[in-house]
Amino acid sequence: MIKLRIYLLVLATILGCTTAARVAISPTTDFIKASCKTTLHPPLCVRCLSTYANSIQGSDHRLAKAAVTVSLKDAKSAAAFISKLARLSGIKPPEHQAVRDCISTMTNSVTSLSQSVQELERMARTKGEDFDWHMSNVETWVGSALTNQNICGRGFTMNGHVKDVVTKRIVYVSQVTSNALALVNRFAVRHRKGIHKP
Repeated sequence: MIKLRIYLLVLATILGCTTAARVAISPTTDFIKASCKTTLHPPLCVRCLSTYANSIQGSDHRLAKAAVTVSLKDAKSAAAFISKLARLSGIKPPEHQAVRDCISTMTNSVTSLSQSVQELERMARTKGEDFDWHMSNVETWVGSALTNQNICGRGFTMNGHVKDVVTKRIVYVSQVTSNALALVNRFAVRHRKGIHKP
């Protein structure tokens, strides 16, 4: 049981962009900071996206795409983490079932985010009704990804180390995805108002 606890502790400490390197202040990072104020977790948003500053270059579209890409990367990492948990010995049957259910919901989350990134890539060349259709797809899929992450996090009824490490990981990924959804919605609003930067 001690080995299981140590293994869970090590796995739980591996989180994506919370340890991202600091980036020098520039007009591009100012744009990211201003945009991240519209999210529920601005400091996390800035940390995750500052490393993409050179590619974002003040573009609402590229900012939204970077945010969803980060969310996808972290969701994949969380799904892999949870899959490793399912193979550990020493997990009680109810916890094991919750882990298996979590694998399913996180797989769905990864699929939705993958579709969103692909759709955002196609949107660079769309306007009018085509833009609205693609944007509706992205908003729906990112929202669905967030819902699946939340379902995973609520699936553990037993208190213990497994619940703690999964909850920590899923809360983090959900915050990143929530930020991505806010920036996707911001991009949609600014595009429809004609004030977005391409």
